Amino acid sequence: MVDITYKNKTLRKAIAQAIVKVSLLDTITAIKENNVPKGNVFEMAKTAGLFAAKRTSDMIPDCHPLPIEYTSVNYEINDLQIIITVEIRTIYKTGVEVEAMHAASIVALTFYDMLKPIDKNIEIQNIRLIEKKGGKSDKKDKFNIPLIASVIVCSDSISSGRKEDRAGKIIIDKLSKFGIENSEYIIIPDEITKIQELIKTYCEKKIDMILITGGTGLSKRDVTPEAVKPLLEKEIPGVAEAMRSYGQDRTPLSMLSRSVAGLIGNTLIITLPGSTKGAEESMDSIFPAILHIFKIINGGQHE
Repeated sequence: MVDITYKNKTLRKAIAQAIVKVSLLDTITAIKENNVPKGNVFEMAKTAGLFAAKRTSDMIPDCHPLPIEYTSVNYEINDLQIIITVEIRTIYKTGVEVEAMHAASIVALTFYDMLKPIDKNIEIQNIRLIEKKGGKSDKKDKFNIPLIASVIVCSDSISSGRKEDRAGKIIIDKLSKFGIENSEYIIIPDEITKIQELIKTYCEKKIDMILITGGTGLSKRDVTPEAVKPLLEKEIPGVAEAMRSYGQDRTPLSMLSRSVAGLIGNTLIITLPGSTKGAEESMDSIFPAILHIFKIINGGQHE
């Protein structure tokens, strides 16, 4: 199965459709008047669809088990066609489009099974996905002018050459996947003055985003939050909360991070953990949803 451990839980919705075409108007009449020998077709098929939605992962090998939090099965009769619509919702890490299509298929097959004694020419047609919402695809903002970021690595050991930077490079790689251009990449010691000087310089250049990795821990040399906080014009605590909450599900050590985020003018500053895994997970936790901030601060336009 595909690895979804890095994903966030979000509201997911899918609507699927299937069409059952009968060959006789008498079949439609029998359904409407509840005269089908095997019983109430609408209710039986709906029940089958509910079971199918919840058991999709048992049938489709690569589907993840997930909580089904809402399912609706609706019907529309159009001449000789019975149009089946299934809507499914969940709050989870992956979508429910396969669950919706599986449920619609089983509803259609139940119609077929119950109606075949009175109609030998039934067809199942057009099983398809009508709508899918939720997940990162809904949050990926795109702009006419690309966003520009600067990445600062704060580490005494890396700046002195004793260690190699990996966290900063992962951040740059993650940014590139969202079409964000990296204009600056610099490694510096954990020094408040140096951090503040760079932030001011990048803000003057109107860099859209400054990502700082390292210095968010608890040692005496971890001074990034102390350097950044006094400069922020508007702190955005929800960003750091989202990173910690995401990390907490993966390691209890995330509660020790002192990451902060906020705005200086229209420049977004985010401090990230210095560990490779911490930086990677923090990026996964807030991107691409964080990009919506640029629509907010620019009144809906990125200029």
